[in-house]
Amino acid sequence: MSLAPRVVLVHRRTEFDDVLARHGTRGQAAFFLSTRGRDLAAVQERHSQQQRAIAAVSAAIPADWRRGSVERADLPRFLFAPEDIVVIVGQDGLVANAAKYLDGQPVIGINADRARNPGVLVQHCPEAAGKLLDLAAAGKLASHVEARTMVTAVADDTQRLIALNEIYIGQSSHQTARYTVRTSDGAQRQASSGILVGTGTGATGWCRSAWLGWSGTASWRCPGRWLRHCPGSYARHGRRPRPASISSKACLPELLWK
Repeated sequence: MSLAPRVVLVHRRTEFDDVLARHGTRGQAAFFLSTRGRDLAAVQERHSQQQRAIAAVSAAIPADWRRGSVERADLPRFLFAPEDIVVIVGQDGLVANAAKYLDGQPVIGINADRARNPGVLVQHCPEAAGKLLDLAAAGKLASHVEARTMVTAVADDTQRLIALNEIYIGQSSHQTARYTVRTSDGAQRQASSGILVGTGTGATGWCRSAWLGWSGTASWRCPGRWLRHCPGSYARHGRRPRPASISSKACLPELLWK
């Protein structure tokens, strides 16, 4: 008899958790935020929104399935099994952070706050979790998987670093670094706090966040002039990124990645 599928729910502490742990009481937390022109109620509402998303995903897991839960800070110590189905509830960055601890497991990204998260990697609403889990258990993910390429950096001392978005090259203290960049046009000596080497995923996320910040709208296209400067797969293949319209259609379980 085969084991029931195991669903691993990955999440992270909210800002409300952090500010309450730091200041001890709601009153102290509210005072601290008020000195910065912010309201505790808004921070708590985002916390509640994430808790509702986690509860909805947990309720969608069949009762006879195995399940696990891991917070972001504990990811380096958590042992993922090859057959796990990983459900990440939170921001796009949480998917990128968890990816380096995975090796081929399917990942379902659940967007807990569609008004604030662009949804490059967390593309699904909590209500879609049940259907996506059924597809994963039935082995019917072939037409729903979006592959993401990761990058590995190897240092002179053989240390290896794996990332999904980008890798930072520079001083660990961000002290000014001097380096030479060599291209087909020649070599240039530079000095800065470091270099970010982005993958296709990282370039796509940067392009989307930059466009949202510039235009103030969630419906966008990456202009052609940007494609020439984005070092990701869209630039290499001349394809435009998928529109990021926030609507009910975004809840449909169209894509997973692994």
